[in-house]
Amino acid sequence: MGAALLAAALGLGQAAAETAHDHDHGHDHAHDHGHAHDHGKNSVYSGYFEDAQVADRPLSDWQGDWQSVYPYLRDGTLDPVLAHKAETGDKSAEEYRAYYETGYRSDIDRIEIDGDRVTFHGKETVSGRYQPVGHEILTYEKGNRGVRFIFRKVEGDAGAPGFIQFSDHKIAPEKSDHFHIYLGDDRAALLKEMEHWPTYYPAGLDSAGIVAEMLAH
Repeated sequence: MGAALLAAALGLGQAAAETAHDHDHGHDHAHDHGHAHDHGKNSVYSGYFEDAQVADRPLSDWQGDWQSVYPYLRDGTLDPVLAHKAETGDKSAEEYRAYYETGYRSDIDRIEIDGDRVTFHGKETVSGRYQPVGHEILTYEKGNRGVRFIFRKVEGDAGAPGFIQFSDHKIAPEKSDHFHIYLGDDRAALLKEMEHWPTYYPAGLDSAGIVAEMLAH
């Protein structure tokens, strides 16, 4: 794959230390999504949990066909979400747009996960087989935390990333309803990435469904 697809999807070189700045991702962003979870200030979804609650997860938690939400941000579909956030948040709608422009940016339009095979569809299509290699718990400056569930490529196209890290506000085995993904060949560098979190929802959701999901929280 060309390096262009991977680099655009990853935003490599934008990494920042876990506690180096005011990490809005665990706050502004987290509350845009979710389903039948407790989204209270001290909930697991919001990043408040004990280490003992965290458990490794299988790739099957992310099985399925997923679509990037980045095109919906670019074409204005998510404008009602930005306006809603501006009513209660600490940014204007345009400031939120800039925030998500960086966060959602990706040239990978779809990700298919079937068994241990992950296929990335963008300007090029590449795939690989991935195996779990544990998780990492990250602590953010605001005091909340997140978990990255990590998978390493064991076979596949040279252009497929060496590591996948999933973050979906869950901390133990449970089917994912949307996810943020970090892709690259340097596991440690990916763990430092805080500004860029390409986000994917089920491919079966239309644009109205995605907006409804986001507005629900």
